[in-house]
Amino acid sequence: MKRPVIYILSNERNTVLYIGVTSNLIQRVYQHKHKTIRGFSAKYNLTKLVYFETFDDMDNAITREKRLKQWHRRWKERLIGEMNPDWRDLYFDII
Repeated sequence: MKRPVIYILSNERNTVLYIGVTSNLIQRVYQHKHKTIRGFSAKYNLTKLVYFETFDDMDNAITREKRLKQWHRRWKERLIGEMNPDWRDLYFDII
């Protein structure tokens, strides 16, 4: 999937969320899963793709990412639940 995407990762217990933006979702989630990216996602074992949105251009994706990062956790949980009620790992649906 090579187009601008915002995505949300979680840990297995769904207690921590991470929002990111990329132009290659499959590659980026793979990097998170294999911890080739140091930082927050590796520290908290955020390897489960629970949500994503695609965009026509990167500027819109970045704007959406910034907005979502300002949201309360409850709003993010509701957004995830609308697309992915069981909070499954969607990575295996996109590869």
